[in-house]
Amino acid sequence: QVQLVESGGGLVQAGGSLRLSCAAPGRTLSTSAMGWFRQAPGKEREFVAATSWSHGTTRYASSVKGRFTISGDNAKNTLYLQMNSLKPEDTAVYYCAARQFSEISVDLYAYAYWGQGTQVTVSS
Repeated sequence: QVQLVESGGGLVQAGGSLRLSCAAPGRTLSTSAMGWFRQAPGKEREFVAATSWSHGTTRYASSVKGRFTISGDNAKNTLYLQMNSLKPEDTAVYYCAARQFSEISVDLYAYAYWGQGTQVTVSS
């Protein structure tokens, strides 16, 4: 069983920044593709960003490209999502997810492990 614990959400004004963290104790980030997804009220969960250290690849949703950066610290087994220039439409619950494989995917069903989510609210 893989445990993922997100933190760092909160309330921020439009144009502001937040950094989300996802701790994965006991899991080596370098062997798994990991990603961030989000779900706004009344909407389906959607892909935000993903990364694979073993393949050296990252991918972003077009809506966040250039504003969000996914990164990780393998020594701390922690994944991050730096979010800049936040917009009200970024308001959602953000989830960290891990695959059992090293290839990244934008499909949420490709991810076997999920955190509990952290709320991000961007005010206008």
